[in-house]
Amino acid sequence: MTTTSRSRSGAKSNIQKAAAAVAAVFILVGILGFIPGITTDYSQLGFAGHGSGALLLGLFQVSILHNLVHLLYGLVGLALARTSQGAHSYLLYGGVIYLVLWIYGLVIDLQSAMNFVPLNAADNWLHLFLGIGMISLAFLLKGKKATRGTRSA
Repeated sequence: MTTTSRSRSGAKSNIQKAAAAVAAVFILVGILGFIPGITTDYSQLGFAGHGSGALLLGLFQVSILHNLVHLLYGLVGLALARTSQGAHSYLLYGGVIYLVLWIYGLVIDLQSAMNFVPLNAADNWLHLFLGIGMISLAFLLKGKKATRGTRSA
């Protein structure tokens, strides 16, 4: 068998499945950010900036821009999950981006114009865990074949 991203049966590798799952969660989060009730203080949803008072699940500060970024991040992830290499890149570099975003959120004044996404303390901690999780998946699943049922002899 060759080392392509899919077996002859069309099965996706574990890293492709993981990347697609992560991407689907980002799409879901992007959509949920536009739903009143799931996003509290929805009437305060701004396009961008620290003044957006909407909170996804009553915890994570969001804006229209923030929600659109989640949707785009998810769509890019689904596209990249079509190949094992793309899935690996998405998880690895996407995780690095989230770690950079975590550091950015720690060093800026959250009440300043630098907080254009916007971010709050809950977002910062989530970004840390997302970054670590995505990078971990990239390394743990790299080169792993899709799991199959056991064969009887």
